[in-house]
Amino acid sequence: MNKTFYYEIRVEGQLSGRWSDWFEGLAIHVETDGVTILDGFLPDQAALIGVLTRIQAFNLVLISVSRSSSER
Repeated sequence: MNKTFYYEIRVEGQLSGRWSDWFEGLAIHVETDGVTILDGFLPDQAALIGVLTRIQAFNLVLISVSRSSSER
């Protein structure tokens, strides 16, 4: 069994769901208050850093990152 982690990343602004593949396959949900949530499982910390780097490349404001563990 590999230990993977479920992440929920909140950013200011609205992203279209079509960007999901670019963000390592994380699901994209736009809240009514203009916050976008990217969530799902990432295989390792390198994948998380990749997502955070892409958030920075889009010049999005990072609100929060939360993680919970899950056996897969």
